[in-house]
Amino acid sequence: MSKQLEFRSARYAQALKREIETLSHNRQLRIVHVCGTHEDTISQYGIRSLLPESMHLVAGPGCPVCVCAAEDVDMAIALARQGHIMTTFGDMVRVPSTDSSLAKERTKGADVRVVYGTNDAVEIARKNPNKQVVFVGVGFETTAPTIGLELLRSPPPNFSILTSLKVIPPAMDLLVNIEGFAVDGFITPGHVSAIIGSNAFQSFAERRHVPCVAAGFEPLDVLEAIRMIALQISEGRAVSENEYTRVVRPEGNITAQRVLSQTFRIGDAPWRGLGIIKKSGYFIKRKYRAHDARLRFDFPDTESVDILPGCRCHEVILGMVDPVDCKLFGNRCTPENPYGPCMVGHEGTCRIRHENSGA
Repeated sequence: MSKQLEFRSARYAQALKREIETLSHNRQLRIVHVCGTHEDTISQYGIRSLLPESMHLVAGPGCPVCVCAAEDVDMAIALARQGHIMTTFGDMVRVPSTDSSLAKERTKGADVRVVYGTNDAVEIARKNPNKQVVFVGVGFETTAPTIGLELLRSPPPNFSILTSLKVIPPAMDLLVNIEGFAVDGFITPGHVSAIIGSNAFQSFAERRHVPCVAAGFEPLDVLEAIRMIALQISEGRAVSENEYTRVVRPEGNITAQRVLSQTFRIGDAPWRGLGIIKKSGYFIKRKYRAHDARLRFDFPDTESVDILPGCRCHEVILGMVDPVDCKLFGNRCTPENPYGPCMVGHEGTCRIRHENSGA
């Protein structure tokens, strides 16, 4: 049996299902994940249908495109209108903002280009020395080191970065503080954990008394993480454990962490529909301010609108409502014509549910 099939074994899934049922004792439990790739696995393989009715598996703020604040997108749009070459990841181009998107600006003549990484944007800057090239950098701890690495490599003077980089643990803190929204356990994101390590969630687990388990992205990874959380709860423990041992180390990726500490500082950051979350964003250090688009360019005074009328993306991001609870879902808001950010990216909860619902 191949390794992939091994992690999708129906027989093992049923065994884990039975053990989870035994450990949960029909208690009302809410387990939250904060990763769009986990939501894709959960929805695609029908993992929720395998869990006891008393156990609720909730998608939290795990999509970097979804949580990118409107003010950040509006800044990117302003730079596009100023005639600069704008570069970013594919999903980011279509994210709706206050009154436009980078995709709409491109139809009006703006030079907006999709790249696969920051290094591609740097290469565009080298080939266009008479133009300002801006890379719109979105993502979590996973993406940030690759962006920081380009700063260490001394990019050309016409290259800048507009950051919208987020830190996951503070958002988890926000979730446990929501009144009436009890969180009994967290499935921590495998990609983020590979960078910062499973130990990074230990103080949170102890302080909040909420079990945390770093998980991989195969169906059995997720089910095993749920089993591990249920076991901790049944034993009255709350620690950070690691299911994804084939990739994640307790200490994480030290080299990537060094890049982060050299190039970024942590500060308060806006999240789409959630407001400012303290110490939840990566910002370019003063040493590299020559490449910081926020400092390098002038921006018009605009009043950004995170959530458009009727949209419930902020509630979906917080896991307070299911996408189907939004009247716009599958009607006014579709992957082809997204009204809210959660329907845009491949890691967006609304888009994932839409693609797996047959809508």
